Amino acid sequence: MLRLDGVTVRFGDRLAVDAVDLAVAERETVCVLGPSGSGKSTLLRVVAGLQPADSGRVWLAGRDQAGVAAHRRGVGLMFQDHQLFPQRDVGGNVAFGPRMRRAGRAEADRTVADLLELVGMPGAQRRAIAALSGGEQQRVALARALAPRPKLLMLDEPLGQLDRGLRERLVVELRQMFHQLGTTVLAVTHDQGEAFALADRVVVMRDGRIAQVGTPLEVWQRPASEFVARFLGFDNVVEATVRGAYAETSWGSLPVPAGTAPGRCQLLIRPTGVRLTGDEHGLRCEVQARTFRGGLGVSLLLRPEQGPTLEAACSLREAPAEGDRVNVEFMAEDVVVLGDVA
Repeated sequence: MLRLDGVTVRFGDRLAVDAVDLAVAERETVCVLGPSGSGKSTLLRVVAGLQPADSGRVWLAGRDQAGVAAHRRGVGLMFQDHQLFPQRDVGGNVAFGPRMRRAGRAEADRTVADLLELVGMPGAQRRAIAALSGGEQQRVALARALAPRPKLLMLDEPLGQLDRGLRERLVVELRQMFHQLGTTVLAVTHDQGEAFALADRVVVMRDGRIAQVGTPLEVWQRPASEFVARFLGFDNVVEATVRGAYAETSWGSLPVPAGTAPGRCQLLIRPTGVRLTGDEHGLRCEVQARTFRGGLGVSLLLRPEQGPTLEAACSLREAPAEGDRVNVEFMAEDVVVLGDVA
């Protein structure tokens, strides 16, 4: 449905998008994930025809989009700043797409009612846009983008202003709806939880380039680099030298997964792989802080006798107090090799 070949965008001397290649299959949902300034929104605007590329090609359904105006590309758009029609009420905004497709009034009214129910605003058809909160405006913008049932729907931080409960419900319902409608989706977000829940594939960007592409499970389980690991919230990253079944690090000797190649690399140790031993064996640490994570238990920030701080995870029942001295050991199944060190 969508293919990008070497797309590059420059703003003065800065490369906002740097020779990006990407393919999105029909009916696939792809989320582009990255920090502010990584180029993800610029990439979306290039696909939409709102930002010209300095080089490279955009193909939609096999057609080169060079010279094709944004309104002729047949894509649905929802950007973070909503861009609603202030002179129309909520129903008029959501009905705009179906009316442009010459849908009958009854069909358009049904579409509006169904979508407002989906986004948590049932019966809001006659409300004025100016009377809505920012979060409510975002819900209306989402409903308006979905209303024409576009073959390619593009979303820029689509749920960013919604409260957590509604956001979590909408992510699940949107994924189901996209699959039911056969919609191809390209979304950008900085929220990894949102991306992983919504996407069939995740694209992680850094400084205008693609740092990793994979399914949510692949990216979560096997970050390709220190940047990806830290962006996902994993801070237990250390340089290592692998020798056989173990690696030498500033935290001492760590077990590594079977088949790990010898030599220098970087290791990620997931917090679940830092285990309290309950005895005098392992690395001695002091508990600097602990944070309750609800159903996920407790996150511990540990200061080892050697090496940088460590994050560990444990149950509430076994969580030590701040200032306690503990010993930890490392579990090979939660150790990930990130890559070679130059």
